[in-house]
Amino acid sequence: MRRYETLVIFDPDISEEDRTNLLEKICDLIPKFNGIFLIQDDWGIKKLAYEIKKKIRGYYVRLDFCGDGSLVDELERFFRIDDRVMKYMSVLLDKDADPEKIKEEIAAETAAKASETADKPDTSVESTEDVSPKKDADASTEKDADTSPEKDADGDSDASKPETKEEE
Repeated sequence: MRRYETLVIFDPDISEEDRTNLLEKICDLIPKFNGIFLIQDDWGIKKLAYEIKKKIRGYYVRLDFCGDGSLVDELERFFRIDDRVMKYMSVLLDKDADPEKIKEEIAAETAAKASETADKPDTSVESTEDVSPKKDADASTEKDADTSPEKDADGDSDASKPETKEEE
């Protein structure tokens, strides 16, 4: 069985309910053609690189599944027919994929991510340091800047350059 990845860009103006129904139809289509659905990764609304159907944004969804060429043909036929799909692209990831092994890898990966987030300490606590000394330090550097000789674009001070008279 082959493993495919399909990236679909939906019209961003359709409702969440319509988008959910459309994705359910796509996910139901995969088992009908002897495929195995693995992952649906919603990327959300993103800016397009160029206008598609007079739209500058699109709702991106990545589908990961196993199947054969007839499944990909049917999915792409479905995408061409439906006006809510702006663009799509299917890519072959692996010619000899084991769906059960892939599902185990995905489950292990999500478990690892969940344990990472549980192990991390809460970093959202705000610092209680007094920031008023920094304001005083900034004020003293401004005073130093006012007393220093003026510098030109090269960074040289005007005081170190000899004055030259311009010829008329």
